[in-house]
Amino acid sequence: MKRLVYLLPLAVFLGVAGYFAAQLLSGRDAMEVPSALIDRPAPEFALPPLWDGGEGLSTADLKGGGPAIVNVFASWCVPCRAEHPMLMRLAEETGAPVHGIAYKDDPAASKAFLEELGDPYTKIGVDQNGRVAIDWGVYGVPETYVLDGDGRIRYKRTGPITPRHMEDDILPLLEELRS
Repeated sequence: MKRLVYLLPLAVFLGVAGYFAAQLLSGRDAMEVPSALIDRPAPEFALPPLWDGGEGLSTADLKGGGPAIVNVFASWCVPCRAEHPMLMRLAEETGAPVHGIAYKDDPAASKAFLEELGDPYTKIGVDQNGRVAIDWGVYGVPETYVLDGDGRIRYKRTGPITPRHMEDDILPLLEELRS
């Protein structure tokens, strides 16, 4: 009986270790966070513009055209800086509008960030308190969404876009949505 008392914690430990090992070996990308919003309309929102005299960003901007991309970013976000060349490429090569949501960031810092790295965004809304990001289910920045012409979310990427995500996921989806 005493031996069973010692073997029970070992069995629990081996079970938990086996579960985590199976998750690591599954090949699943840990940054692929499922979203309850996939195939649902984008949440209703209206954000003020980043640029003086510019247009803000709202749900209406995401409907009635072709596919669109929404990127949640911040100037203080190091991965946002790393993914920025991919956003510039998306804006230049795809013809799909790339919209930005400046998340919990000082507008002056967001402007300086874009002046330094380039501005790939068609429209940028400022979400200083993070309320709109909560409605979108944002876990952290950067996050990128691809929407169809009806404003339905079709893809979500948590973390920076890499060339692999661009080639394997985003570009094929944009082509599919255009057809």
